[in-house]
Amino acid sequence: QVQLVESGGGLVQPGGSLRLSCAASGRIFSINHMGWYRQAPGKERELVATITSSGSTNYADSVQGRFTILSDNAKRMVFLQMNSLKPEDTAVYYCNAELYSGRYYSTGWYLEVWGQGTLVTVSS
Repeated sequence: QVQLVESGGGLVQPGGSLRLSCAASGRIFSINHMGWYRQAPGKERELVATITSSGSTNYADSVQGRFTILSDNAKRMVFLQMNSLKPEDTAVYYCNAELYSGRYYSTGWYLEVWGQGTLVTVSS
């Protein structure tokens, strides 16, 4: 069974920093891309940042210049370094991955996996 496990959420004051981590485990042959999404109370889930296996990154305009997405392909991990946090960054942050899995590589399949989410609260 393939799963993503996030960690690193918590309470931080405005202007502070947090680092989220996400680890993929299970029978994984390759990972196409990983990313972070967030969902604030009463709002739809939105993209925060993504990174491909080759290192190409994409950020939401609202976090550009404040957040940095990093990956460790060997460890199948993705990180989100969040600086200059604002109250509007408060949300549940979800890790996401598109990966290739299966019992045998020749008969594998692509699937999209989500983590359980980690809460980030920015408040004084």
